[in-house]
Amino acid sequence: MQRDKTVLNQPAIQRSRPVELTRNEPKMELLRELVAHLRQNRTLLREEWVARIAEARLLTAMDQEEIFAEATSVYDSYVATLETGTFEALQAYARNDAFRETHEVVGIVLLLRDVLARSLFATYQTDFEKLNRILDAYEPAANRVANTVAVGFVQERERVIRQQQEAIRELSTPVLQVRERLLILPIIGVIDPMRARQLTEQLLRGIRTNRAKVVVIDITGVAAMDVTVANHLVQTVEASRLLGATVIVTGLSPEIAQTLVTIGVDLGKMNTVGDLQGGIEQAERLLGYKVVTLT
Repeated sequence: MQRDKTVLNQPAIQRSRPVELTRNEPKMELLRELVAHLRQNRTLLREEWVARIAEARLLTAMDQEEIFAEATSVYDSYVATLETGTFEALQAYARNDAFRETHEVVGIVLLLRDVLARSLFATYQTDFEKLNRILDAYEPAANRVANTVAVGFVQERERVIRQQQEAIRELSTPVLQVRERLLILPIIGVIDPMRARQLTEQLLRGIRTNRAKVVVIDITGVAAMDVTVANHLVQTVEASRLLGATVIVTGLSPEIAQTLVTIGVDLGKMNTVGDLQGGIEQAERLLGYKVVTLT
């Protein structure tokens, strides 16, 4: 009985294999036919796409020749993606256009999708069944292309913005080397928790890179400091000490001093000097330089 069951089950297993293959083969054939149609009608479809871009007032910073050159490149990359399923060329396009407006990059890709879909309707309108099969093969691939370009563009845009913000922060609050083993960190403006963390990272990196022994943190330009940022200042002083650097804080206002007292900081244990000049002089003494006061 068991042997008969096995024999009866074998044909069912054998029949199930080709069914899956026959499902995939038509879709691949349709995509090949679709790609051939797009290549054959490349000139006409590009011209229609460029006209639609102009109507939508996209890529207005470019002249007609530049728009057509870009349209040609993107069109060929788009068709290649439909054919191969690889997105490298379109991802590179999204990365290279990080400074363009989001609606322009995404908009022209969506316009191309629409132009190609209209072309398919016109070509297969007499064979409704085949039109449906063609669209079933085209639409998921086209949607994936649009999503890939949009996501790639947004990610690259955010990366560029983060780099710019980091560069601005470093320029606005530089860690300066005044002498060998002596750094100054002048802080100006409002300090929020994020900026406080960034300042700490900059300073500790500067201490390690320059093998600094003394750091002067000047907060003359800081009008106010909340408890969170005050705590962060104390932690920065301690972290610098662990790296072997003595920290001198200058320009401490009465309001900030009161905040430090409120959170329980013993100002007697924090090396503070009234102004930046005095802080630099004290730092030079700690480093063994002879300070000469001119009269």
